[in-house]
Amino acid sequence: MRPTTEDTVPATGTEPPPGLWRNRAFNLLWTSQCLSDLGSAMANLALPLLVLQLTGSPTAAGLVGTTALVAGMVCRLPAGVLADRFDRRRLMVLCDVLRTAAYGALGAAVLADVANMAMVLVLVVVGAAANAVFSTAEHAAVRNLVRPDQLSDAVARNEARSYGTQLAGPPLGGLLFGLGRSVPFLGNALSHLLSLAALLAIREPMQEPRKEAAESSGAAAGAEGLRFVLANPFLRALLLIAAPLNMAFTGMIFAIIVSLQRSGTSSYLVGLASTIFAVGGLLGAFAAPAVQRRLRLPTLILVLSWATAALMAASALFSTSVLAAVPLAAAVFLGPTANAALFGYQAAITPDHLQGRVFSVVILAATSAAALAPALAGLLLDHLSSAAAMLVFALVVSIGAVTATFSTGIRSMSTEP
Repeated sequence: MRPTTEDTVPATGTEPPPGLWRNRAFNLLWTSQCLSDLGSAMANLALPLLVLQLTGSPTAAGLVGTTALVAGMVCRLPAGVLADRFDRRRLMVLCDVLRTAAYGALGAAVLADVANMAMVLVLVVVGAAANAVFSTAEHAAVRNLVRPDQLSDAVARNEARSYGTQLAGPPLGGLLFGLGRSVPFLGNALSHLLSLAALLAIREPMQEPRKEAAESSGAAAGAEGLRFVLANPFLRALLLIAAPLNMAFTGMIFAIIVSLQRSGTSSYLVGLASTIFAVGGLLGAFAAPAVQRRLRLPTLILVLSWATAALMAASALFSTSVLAAVPLAAAVFLGPTANAALFGYQAAITPDHLQGRVFSVVILAATSAAALAPALAGLLLDHLSSAAAMLVFALVVSIGAVTATFSTGIRSMSTEP
């Protein structure tokens, strides 16, 4: 049996079990990740704006975004091994220390007017690698900090946190960038420093005691997570649809940001466009429990895929306006419900000693194609109109929607552990 937090906030007599809001350890972990996500959202908005000012090239801005995504992708499987083998709390503390130093250094370089592309790329890689390890360890730890019956609610709260920080971070990043190019990066460093303080206040264990004296090493350890995912029809089939969806969303967001910047839109309104997109996700996260009770995941996948293809095409009609984010906000509404169902199921069925590796495999498979999206969007914007570039991503989603429609694995999958 794995440990829970029942004895952290005990229930006695006929009192109902304590809810998540009374779970000190989970709330500290949730707050830590919230602070980290907020800082990252600010920096992610400011980075392409900084590179555009340094180089004047959308392709260069796309290269920075793709570098960050590729670095995170390359580190994802090793991050899973680390999260399963080492103390997860200490790993997250180390990641916050590295991110504080990296973005503090970038902010100082911008402030001193010595920042260049090489420096930006190096610091972005460090930050992306730390993000991969932190998020993997955080996800793997949740199962040990909440009761089994709270797991789905915990995942839904994490979804709300993610979209909430996306809602607040981009406009804040745009506003801070308007005040000074270094300010968003220094603010990101501060957010990770505060995240570190929250982590240091957690005392509960974030993993079960390891019974085995030694585990397999290197690639063999990472392959254990891959074998688990491939043996599960639910996970295996779902990932076929997630990859094109994630790629298209990433590319569309980047295309909208660059298109608005090139059309002379203020940095604050550029951030507002990302905020509008995040509103759909935040509302979807709050609605996730109710939607999940009414729609099975296969139905959600079909509705989400076809609706996203149509709504992305609609966004292309407003390619140089903040209104382009409105159809995307509608498209992403069902995303949190699908994510909560997937990751709640994954966390429930995966043994604790494989949590990090299985999560890493799922994330890597679902987001690997998205690593190419910023560079592809920049290339398309260099050679096509903004509207035509956005329609390419609508076509990518359409391919995924067709796959979902005719996949017997998607239609027949069981969501029961």
